[in-house]
Amino acid sequence: MKVAEAVGRALYAAGVGQVFGVVGSGNFHLTNAMVAAGSRFVAARHEGGAATMADAYARVSGTVAALSVHQGPGLTNAMTGIAEAAKSRTPLLVLAAEVTEPRSNFYVDQEALARSVGAVTARITSAEEAVTQALDAVRRAVCERRTVLLNLPLGVQALDVPDVPDDSLALAVEPPERAPVEPEFDEVEALARVLEKSRRPVFVAGRGARSPGARDALAALAERHGALLAMSAVARGLFHGDPWSLDVSGGFASPLAAELIQEADLIVGWGCALNMWTMRHGRLIGPDATVVQVDDDASALGAHREVHLGVTGDVELTARRALETDDANRQAQQGEQAQQGEQAQQGEQARQGQQAQRVQQPRQGLRTADIGASIAARVRWRDVPYEDTSTRERIDPRTLSIALDDILPAERVIGVDSGNFMGYPSMYLSVPDENGLCFTQAFQSIGLGLATAIGAALARPDRLPVAALGDGGAMMGAAEFDTVRRLGLPMVVVVYNDAAYGAEVHHFGPDGHPLDTVEFPPTDIAAVARGFGFEAVTVRTQADLKAVENWLAGPRSAPLLIDAKVVADRGAWWLEEAFRGH
Repeated sequence: MKVAEAVGRALYAAGVGQVFGVVGSGNFHLTNAMVAAGSRFVAARHEGGAATMADAYARVSGTVAALSVHQGPGLTNAMTGIAEAAKSRTPLLVLAAEVTEPRSNFYVDQEALARSVGAVTARITSAEEAVTQALDAVRRAVCERRTVLLNLPLGVQALDVPDVPDDSLALAVEPPERAPVEPEFDEVEALARVLEKSRRPVFVAGRGARSPGARDALAALAERHGALLAMSAVARGLFHGDPWSLDVSGGFASPLAAELIQEADLIVGWGCALNMWTMRHGRLIGPDATVVQVDDDASALGAHREVHLGVTGDVELTARRALETDDANRQAQQGEQAQQGEQAQQGEQARQGQQAQRVQQPRQGLRTADIGASIAARVRWRDVPYEDTSTRERIDPRTLSIALDDILPAERVIGVDSGNFMGYPSMYLSVPDENGLCFTQAFQSIGLGLATAIGAALARPDRLPVAALGDGGAMMGAAEFDTVRRLGLPMVVVVYNDAAYGAEVHHFGPDGHPLDTVEFPPTDIAAVARGFGFEAVTVRTQADLKAVENWLAGPRSAPLLIDAKVVADRGAWWLEEAFRGH
């Protein structure tokens, strides 16, 4: 058995069941070995698309995925998607063939490429150690939550694995699991004291809180202390349906959400970086607010802003330990009060009994009737009044997004590209839970949205996949329209088409700079999609969306693209916040 086959079989046995890629001579045998072992392979039309598909699949499925690429240009083509995955700490295994001879046309320093974007590297160095080294790479991807480049030199791939029976390489290897980090007792005690002291707490949950267990633990702790609940964009949907949810914190936050977060006397980030996006460069933090950060990676604590307390621990475990500590403290307090009551007069005993009863009840915090009514009425962006600027030729993106939110099924999974338009689908289209929005924006690259939606769709085949793109991103990623059609995905692709790179238009235009380099002639993207086998509709007014309703009611035998000609008279509300970081 050759090394390529042995490694492929071992990777499948280690739980790598989904592979994306573009196959060339260097990764041909490895990819086929994984397929033969049982992995599902999805052939993309470009390595960049394959990388993002793998990233999105891993995020939504909660499992490690693999990307298989040719040596040299196969890897360089994939680097933007790999950078996004690495910056997002996605458990992803990049399987790259490698030439080691500098005179080869295919030679590049693949290790240096990976390190430059934040990925870590490994290499298959011998036939004797090939399987062990491959399994170590999988363990590192999962247990350290890292994107790992596993280099497979061509010469080593072709070696025979010595003295190992064929069937021994197919032994079932238990997929590695990342052990949850138990928080220190003293840190939990400090967190419990801060929570007890607070009168207006707000919890902000991020990527590290994206699980049902973490959600339930945070909801219980928030109820105990009267905390409002918010999320970073990558965790949107985590508290879907909770009446005390403020939806997303940061640049995407609605006016009411921003107002209530600014009023907090305590902000606790749970698995959340509390970076410039989530905290609007710190402007969402009140001058007297205490800031706490909980993360299972100690190096993340205080990385983006000073915190008053950092707790190293798994989000769910830390929240549950805080509840347990709170219960113990309250029971001790009630015991002291009961002991004092035995020595006091009957009237004093009654008073202390009432006080003890009050201690057991949840605190009100910011959970007042007035605040609850305000959240119900206007925390969603679609409930914020606006002036509809639609014309006969172009539709307001807010009007478009609200209408689509009403038309599309609630059980959906959305992939969003980057650009001026991105806030509209991200915030106006509701999602059912934390797996409803796949937000590949850590690198802020245009062109990843369609591939994101493909990876998310394959991870959640029970939901309607929706790709929300700008015209720039749609044209960059257009090769993957073929992948959507070839896979038979019943996807809705929405293109917010303003015939420009809108972010640059609205950033530089007001200062009188020439915009010829960022504006384009009208493009019939609907016609482009039809060429790939899509059904397509051009939308200029809300009435044109009737075609979308007809598609939804039909067999959905081909994907649907909506070429929405949107008004371009203003920048999105979050755009000013975004450019503050440049």
